[in-house]
Amino acid sequence: MVGKKISITSIAKHLGISTTTVSFVLNGKAQEKRISDKLVKKVMDYVEEIDYKPNSLARSLRTGKSNIIALIVEDISFPFFSAIAKEIEEKAYKNGYRIIYSSTENDAAKTRELIEIYQDKHVDGYIIVPPEGVEEKINALRLSGKPVVVLDRYLDNVETDHVLVNNYDSVYSATQYLIDQGYKNIAFITLSSLQSQMLDRLSGYEQAIQDNNLRPIIKEITPVDSLEREKHLLSFLERKRNNIEAIIFSTNYICVSGLKAMKQLGLNIPEDIAVVSFDDYELFEMYTPAITSIAQPIESISENAINLLLSRLNKRTADVDKSAQKIVLPTTFIPRDSSGH
Repeated sequence: MVGKKISITSIAKHLGISTTTVSFVLNGKAQEKRISDKLVKKVMDYVEEIDYKPNSLARSLRTGKSNIIALIVEDISFPFFSAIAKEIEEKAYKNGYRIIYSSTENDAAKTRELIEIYQDKHVDGYIIVPPEGVEEKINALRLSGKPVVVLDRYLDNVETDHVLVNNYDSVYSATQYLIDQGYKNIAFITLSSLQSQMLDRLSGYEQAIQDNNLRPIIKEITPVDSLEREKHLLSFLERKRNNIEAIIFSTNYICVSGLKAMKQLGLNIPEDIAVVSFDDYELFEMYTPAITSIAQPIESISENAINLLLSRLNKRTADVDKSAQKIVLPTTFIPRDSSGH
């Protein structure tokens, strides 16, 4: 179709369907109008094939919708966030929306700047994994009529939808599991952070240790790149190797750095030190020994997040007066060889 003007009418004619149907699909109304997933895919595949690019700014000004959702996470390269992004993108696509991604690197100023950029692009809604210090910005988004779903953590002073897991109970149970296995000197290695999910994981560990009259061993790491994390962990393990029987890592990327440090020190798992990671990782099952993990329900988190957002979008309002929902999901403890299972 090179050289020809591409329009909704020409797309509809080629596919043998009505222009109204094509318009509904391209404007994100497929679910609302009960258009089948098969037909949505047919339209979107053809649109991609012919590289159809409507004037998105003009359309958003005309319709009040851009059919774009902003997904703002801590770091899209982390396995947890990339898996979440894939699930959300798939669900959004089926409903006529596109996803644009950004990583904040836990930087509040960068997050605020990203939100302002997306506001200029007239995105319809936001799914955000926020750092500390952006509460006011998120509240302003919601009050402006843009729906926002906060993922992975909880913001006390933000009246918006949240989807997260029960971090406290998950780590409490994992710590108790290690204690029941006979371990007493159990370390908890985490980020130095005031984010709610990290504080809840730490509190779960501390409470289990206290309930069993044991001594806490806590190492907090300032968020840094992977090489710096390994150096910090190498130094810590070198000093504490004879005083630790087991370690719970608060994230899978800290666990990966810890495994590298343990390998450098010649520590055997679980003979020298048992290991548990918060957040599973596909490589953990293949690692020797396989790593015991607290698995977050990626599919359920993603589905709840996008469904909440789509529900708000389909009502064409963030429903400021409607009570925000806080969905807290359970995790799954997966015992493997690294904890002496």
